[in-house]
Amino acid sequence: MSQWFLLVFLALGGSGLFGSVKIINQGNQALVERLGKYSGKKLEPGLNFVIPVIERVVFQQTIREKVLDVPPQPCITSDNVSITVDAVVYWRIMDMEKAYYKVEDLRSAMQNLVLTQIRAEMGKLELDQTFTARSQINETLLRELDISTDPWGVKVTRVELRDIVPSQAVQDSMELQMSAERRKRAAILTSEGERESAVNTARGKAEALELDAAARKKAAIMDAEAQQQAIVLKAQAERQQQVLKAQATAEA
Repeated sequence: MSQWFLLVFLALGGSGLFGSVKIINQGNQALVERLGKYSGKKLEPGLNFVIPVIERVVFQQTIREKVLDVPPQPCITSDNVSITVDAVVYWRIMDMEKAYYKVEDLRSAMQNLVLTQIRAEMGKLELDQTFTARSQINETLLRELDISTDPWGVKVTRVELRDIVPSQAVQDSMELQMSAERRKRAAILTSEGERESAVNTARGKAEALELDAAARKKAAIMDAEAQQQAIVLKAQAERQQQVLKAQATAEA
């Protein structure tokens, strides 16, 4: 009978010893409560020991950076346009005690807080601003979320808005507007092309007339110069003839 008690005692002792050994993976931490109360004991990566029955691990979590994928959420802009926004948030636990004891469900609380902040920021902007000021929105969300999650021992490292999608009616309206803008630009380009063509045609005609006038002027000048030269040559010939006659008369 005593052997059975010894075997039971050894089995319970071995089970208790095995249960007292806790291995924490690299990048993780764990909180230990003693008799239901947290006394500040924290398990670090590696081999750790707890007192069976009296102590137990109540929370184990990674302290590495994690990603919170925020599903698409409907929002209303300041100009009453319905849009759908989804985002991704990068965060990490900086204080394990706050992350466990200050909030009941950290991940759910984080997601609800992110959704609230996104809706609030989208409500301050008009539709056009949500597309052009995305980096500023990311910075604002990062700052606000980091402040709000600090009491939970969380550090938000980055916030990225992935997609901002207007409702189908707004998309159709935007497509019509873009189509009208394209037609307007095409009409302007066509008008400018026709105007430039007309200007070039008129300029060509003017240059042709100018060249023709210059040619006529040059021809007239050359004709006048030729006539003048002919008159001079004729006068010189007549004068020479008179001189010859005078010489002949004198010799006779």
